Amino acid sequence: MGFDFLGIVAPHPPIMVRAVGGDDASATKASAVALAALGTLIDRFAPETLVVVSPHAAGFWDAFTAATSTRFRGDLRQFRAPGVSHDVPGDPELAMAILEEASSTGLAAVAREDAPGDGYADLDHGVVVPLHFLDSHSAYPLVVTTFAGLSAEEHAAFGRAITRAAVRLGRRVAFIASGDMSHRLLPGAPAGFSPRAHLFDERVVSLLARGDFEGIAAIDEQLREEAGECGWRSLLVLGGYLEGYDAAGRVLAYEAPWGVGYLTAAFAPEAELAGTPAYTPLSGAKGGMPGADASATVRLARATIEAFVRTGTSPEPAPFDDPALPARAGSFVSLHTHGALRGCIGTIAPTQATLEAEIVHNAIQAASRDPRFPPVRVEELAELEITVDVLEAPELVGSMQELDPKVYGVITTCGWRRGLLLPDLEGVDTCEEQVAIAMRKGGIRPDEAISLERFRVVRYA
Repeated sequence: MGFDFLGIVAPHPPIMVRAVGGDDASATKASAVALAALGTLIDRFAPETLVVVSPHAAGFWDAFTAATSTRFRGDLRQFRAPGVSHDVPGDPELAMAILEEASSTGLAAVAREDAPGDGYADLDHGVVVPLHFLDSHSAYPLVVTTFAGLSAEEHAAFGRAITRAAVRLGRRVAFIASGDMSHRLLPGAPAGFSPRAHLFDERVVSLLARGDFEGIAAIDEQLREEAGECGWRSLLVLGGYLEGYDAAGRVLAYEAPWGVGYLTAAFAPEAELAGTPAYTPLSGAKGGMPGADASATVRLARATIEAFVRTGTSPEPAPFDDPALPARAGSFVSLHTHGALRGCIGTIAPTQATLEAEIVHNAIQAASRDPRFPPVRVEELAELEITVDVLEAPELVGSMQELDPKVYGVITTCGWRRGLLLPDLEGVDTCEEQVAIAMRKGGIRPDEAISLERFRVVRYA
């Protein structure tokens, strides 16, 4: 009991529970590991009550609620996993104190008395899933609250009311903000696809890492709508709960394997967060993960591969909003896992009506038609590294002296046979090596006469 407050952000997709998702649950392993670490942190905090705000609990758009039930019970039977269940006591005294503190400052806040005749109130999956990882054995008393369609400041005020109620009663309260991020990161995602949805998740990850809840509150309404999120208001309540505390913030995990962003974070005294895993946004060659600092070309390639591998469909891409990108061009999509090549297919010259369509076509080919590799499997998607090369028009050269394997790609031609090698590849250091590899790829013998072309690429990660 060495610290006085603990705030947690927890995702709630049922599929991340193995009894629901089976092998697919491994795609959210980082979230599961992070939540398990926070379960240990909760036990060290030893709360007298857990207060959870859930986007899926029964509530009202014009008022906050707190459930005053004496017991809660819930499971995942609607997701074909009735064995994943929780039966925990409530804390009606704290629930009433929260409502009193909220009402005393003019907030609309009402009690939820939705327990049936057996005295149990139902728990929705927005509570059951986090509890499955965070509180699998201790069964701490619980208060379930809901947010409302009110202002950002009113949500923060409701969070402050939770803290005041806890202080008034002398309760050690840990607060759990249940919520997922954007639901529109990939074609085929639950709420459809928005090419700007990733911006919401990127912003939230960055702001939470700094504990900037004012920045969270200021996120543009249009961007929130494009994201189709369900966690923004939960975060606002968490921010209010944390006011007045010297809270360090740590994002432990972020991933989005099915087009919905799952974020796990903790807020506690900095010393208490030592040893918990920390999320590092992917960059460089591991770009293109939803929410990462990746180029639009790589995001499109990854969205295409995700959709194709999972559903056999491909997206209708929105036009790139980047004047530096050509309207049409040849492109190569390269896939790696843990640094090893996993597929690479491309076109020397444009074959599609737009660059966007070119990348969609080549991404599917790289994931499913590279003859050197089997098609990419669902379980590989989370580890897939993607780069996209956009080719400039090739030009004829008279000799190898005009080549540079770090700057130019090369095309070797003999009759109808052509071989191509991209520039700046690891292990290819000389013009002779580059040309020899390109010839082998084109089925051209070393003693055959060839013509040489060089080309520049812009590599996106």
